[in-house]
Amino acid sequence: MNLRNVAIIAHVDHGKTTLVDQLLKQSGAFRENQQVAERAMDSNDLERERGITILAKCTSVLWNELRINIVDTPGHADFGGEVERILSMVDGVVLLVDAAEGPLPQTKFVLGKALKLGLRPIVVVNKVDRPDARPHEVHDEVFDLFAGLDATDAQLDFPMLFASGRNGWATTDLENGARETLEPLFALIRDHVPAPRVGSDEEPFVMLATTLEANPYLGRLLTGRIQAGKVRPNMAIKSLTRDGKLIEQGRISKVLAFRGLERVGVEEASAGDIVALAGLTQTTVADTIAAPEVMDALPAHPIDPPTLAMTFSVNDSPLAGREGDKVTSRMIRDRLYREVEGNVALRVRDTEGGDAFEVAGRGELQLGILIETMRREGYELSISRPRVLFKSDPLNGQRLEPIEEVVIDVDEEFSGAVVSKLSERKADLVEMRQGSGGKSRLVFHAPSRGLIGYIGEFLTDTRGTGVMNRLFHGYAPYKGTINARHTGVLISNSDGVSVAYALWNLEDRGPMLIDPGVPVYQGMIIGEHTRGNDLDVNVIKGKQLTNIRTTSKDEAVRLTPPIQMTLERALSYITDDELVEVTPKSIRLRKRYLDPNERKKHQRAAAEA
Repeated sequence: MNLRNVAIIAHVDHGKTTLVDQLLKQSGAFRENQQVAERAMDSNDLERERGITILAKCTSVLWNELRINIVDTPGHADFGGEVERILSMVDGVVLLVDAAEGPLPQTKFVLGKALKLGLRPIVVVNKVDRPDARPHEVHDEVFDLFAGLDATDAQLDFPMLFASGRNGWATTDLENGARETLEPLFALIRDHVPAPRVGSDEEPFVMLATTLEANPYLGRLLTGRIQAGKVRPNMAIKSLTRDGKLIEQGRISKVLAFRGLERVGVEEASAGDIVALAGLTQTTVADTIAAPEVMDALPAHPIDPPTLAMTFSVNDSPLAGREGDKVTSRMIRDRLYREVEGNVALRVRDTEGGDAFEVAGRGELQLGILIETMRREGYELSISRPRVLFKSDPLNGQRLEPIEEVVIDVDEEFSGAVVSKLSERKADLVEMRQGSGGKSRLVFHAPSRGLIGYIGEFLTDTRGTGVMNRLFHGYAPYKGTINARHTGVLISNSDGVSVAYALWNLEDRGPMLIDPGVPVYQGMIIGEHTRGNDLDVNVIKGKQLTNIRTTSKDEAVRLTPPIQMTLERALSYITDDELVEVTPKSIRLRKRYLDPNERKKHQRAAAEA
């Protein structure tokens, strides 16, 4: 069969999407004069801005009569569920490793999944033109990683290429080889990756749904690899759960195949090809789509359970409705349930009041991206502090919490501060080793709830030079209480517009979070208190003007720039009695109860409980 299905796997930011761009260019998928955005596979605005891949995407290239279906997978652990399922529809993987950073936690995660499925990876040491590249050392580290993950002898005998994805070349010999094109990689995929191991075209049609998206014109699109048989538009089919129960019966309205960056309708697709099918309304990821006579479901990976939840509620602040046009609970509810249709890693549950919804996912990044997408669409929301989801041990009923493996690369002078802070957050140091150039690599097992809000503190402690990577490790017994934020906040005691003179007078109380000339309301958080208690302050009080002239020294007010709150930083900064107000133009912090008397009443009730 002149077809190869291959996934590109790597740690985040090791160059997967850039390499796919070059493969598309060199296979002739683009015309010479075609305008193509950089990182063409990262199709939505958030992917481009953050430089990360959020959704797995499939493309197809034709090289010397050989069709290669390439899947570009996410590198972030929050989207790890996607990676695992995608590996089940390919026959080979290209493992990309940065020539300077070497293997990192997500490299270990995705490689471990690939080796368990029996795939034999091709290793590409990428970015060898970096000034701090150490390609041969990284090759040794990759071999050690394979050995540590119990690779078989056949898997340990992996083929190796050195490459620069950005410049579009790969070579087997770094010292003397030609640095011209990616032909060596194309040839290696042809020779090393087996043709799809699937049934024949004569068997009944059967396919496992691997990814799902909601298309505004075609409805639910289910993508997967055809395991056996052929599929055509208007063909009768049914879908089965993992344990063989019937979900629905229907007809295929459209069969889409991948050709370059386009998805095109085809009249027929055969066993081994990766296609997207439209026409089913209830089928989801990990379900089997098959001809009516098929009775058994294909084996599938279960969807990873969520580990983190937030409450999304209606924005009820005095400034509600001024900046967004989607403000009602019905609109928010419809949008969240629409998101769940195309994102199987999320769970949404209505709360008792009806105007708030609990949204659970795999991590802060995944939920943060959902909130950012909604605010760009014109929604106004109030978001609670993220909280972890506990499990109970089925044997003894003990409470279990999610634990993450945290790998930190940091200059040696800052490692003491990092170890101290993470110990306070109940993390265990499991490995510490010296790296090159005065760097230390620290590996911790830390509870997920202890890492909420830590990234800002980490960057401050390491003066912006530290690199932190997190990966879900497993569940472990509850580790006890973890102290929250050490400082209190400054709260506005009235409605109005902030005044520079009032902010200047409050600077000795702590750093500000707002500029002058900003609308404020009672209960809104406007700064951080230097002490541990909250303080109500007046930020709208101007200077009393008199008719007596004074020296000019107190006329000009010079303010320290405020702390800029990004969405992620705001979510990790707030405590349980605070909310983040998110609108298309603003991110504000506020107390859950705006009235100070009501706030005290709830604090007393909480203390007594």
